[in-house]
Order: sequence, then C-alpha cells, then structure tokens
Amino acid sequence: MSDSSPRLAALHFLLRVQERDLARTRRWIEDEEQAVAAQDRRRAKEEARRPPAGEWLLDHRRRPPLLHQGYCWELTAGMRPVTRAQALEALTVGGVQPCPGCHPARELGLLD
Repeated sequence: MSDSSPRLAALHFLLRVQERDLARTRRWIEDEEQAVAAQDRRRAKEEARRPPAGEWLLDHRRRPPLLHQGYCWELTAGMRPVTRAQALEALTVGGVQPCPGCHPARELGLLD
C-alpha cells in the first residue's frame, strides 16, 4: 500500500496511535481487574476469619473466657455464638467474664 497522499499518511499514523492507546487502555483494564480480584480474595479471607453472626459471642480461647456482644470491635475467629439464656448462664454461673469493651452484662440487665 502506498502512502502517496499526506492525508492518507496522517490517517495511518492516527490509526497506529489509537491502536497503541487502545492496547494501553486494555492493559490498564487488566491491571485493575487483577487488583479488584485480589481485593475480593482478601475480603473473602477476612469474612472467613470473622466469627459467626450472633447477638452474643463467647471466646473460650481466653482465660477467663469472655462474653461479647455481636457488634464488639474485639471479635476474632474462633468465637461461637450463644443465645441470650446461654449468655446469662455463662456470666452468672459459668465463670465467664464480660468483655470490658462492649459491656454485655449491662445489656443483659445484670448491671444497672
């Protein structure tokens, strides 16, 4: 193909520039898709480490064991959900201590 016309040469140049820009944009998209996928994997791992949802959570790994409210910022993996009745029993006769951060005894009506 002969580029005898200056306009045709300019159009071919423009095509090369746009193809290069399109390739760069595709790389950016691919990089962003990989970053989003990595973020999704991290989020899934965090979700897997969270304790199951519950109004009350018992942490048996600590000595003495601690009872938390479900929204407590100290929640970690390994806690197990308990019912209100189990939470009351744990605090009153089970040797479990209330979390000093979320104060479950107050919410359960054991403290004024």
